[in-house]
Amino acid sequence: MDATTVAVDLAKDIFEVALANRAGRIIDRKRLSAAQFERFIDTLAAGTGVVMEACATAHYWGRRCQNRGLAVQLLPPQYVRPYVRRNKTDRTDAEALLEARRCGEIRPVPVKTVEQQTLLALHRVRRHWQADRTARINTMRGLLREHGLPIAIGARTALKRIPALLEDATVALPDLVRHLIAVLLDEVAALERRLAAVDQQLARIAREHPIAQRLQQVPGVGVLTSTALVGTVTHIHAFRRGRQFASWLGLTPRESSTGHRRYLGRISKQGDVYVRCLLTHGARAVLLTAQRTSRTAPHRLTRFQQWAVTVAAKRGHNIAAIAVANKLARIIWAVWHFERDFQSVPISTVAA
Repeated sequence: MDATTVAVDLAKDIFEVALANRAGRIIDRKRLSAAQFERFIDTLAAGTGVVMEACATAHYWGRRCQNRGLAVQLLPPQYVRPYVRRNKTDRTDAEALLEARRCGEIRPVPVKTVEQQTLLALHRVRRHWQADRTARINTMRGLLREHGLPIAIGARTALKRIPALLEDATVALPDLVRHLIAVLLDEVAALERRLAAVDQQLARIAREHPIAQRLQQVPGVGVLTSTALVGTVTHIHAFRRGRQFASWLGLTPRESSTGHRRYLGRISKQGDVYVRCLLTHGARAVLLTAQRTSRTAPHRLTRFQQWAVTVAAKRGHNIAAIAVANKLARIIWAVWHFERDFQSVPISTVAA
């Protein structure tokens, strides 16, 4: 076979395969089931290039191809889409993969390991259970409000107040609604037990993983953020500098510039939503701690905290929180890339 590159449009059942020669011309096409595709992989010569979109099941098939000695490239789907000509079909998707592969500016997505995908599975399930817990609490709050029993905002307040209302026989609440709310309370309790079990698993992984241990030295980075980063980032050395890492997470400004005019807008939000959310929450905690320290014990401020407080005074709390998240991303890159422990610098040391 003269094919040097194989483009695979992944799907649930049928895979579209396009084989191209060294000149980039398609010499053969195939439509294979998952079982047929697995047998097809075994027929390819070692070193053959395999290009796929970084979508569902791509990392599994990427590892499967790598075990056969094939050169795997996973391309971001949003960069492959512009190469699709005319109508979108499996056939044109495979052709677009071959065209996108020829663009040297499109950086492939590293293939994740089984351990990384397992770690991310814990985070995904935890997030799903959190959403279910919030939905049930809001449902109970809505049902009680319909019967003239408003509950103050906050999950802790609701879970403390609602059981007391159910136990109070003088509360005018239909028996059927009382029973439904009791069932929802049991479901919330079950979800909280599951969340606690997942948190224990993540905490154990964070204690045992050397990179997660080092990342937790950074302010605002705890068990959730450190393990999410370890599961999401395959090769930190793929980022040449901290700004590239912050840009990958969507924490750098969206730019619209031409000629002598340059406009920087809001953050791009192009990266992983979950990791960016965790970093933002961590940045808010760092900023609140810095503001509290500046009021109660300003001599204990670190250089990083002083910078955060100054930005908040000039630009406002929300903009400062995103600026701190951007700074945290750069610090994380430096600590991870250079394999160094994070060390906070007190203001007194800088002044000296």
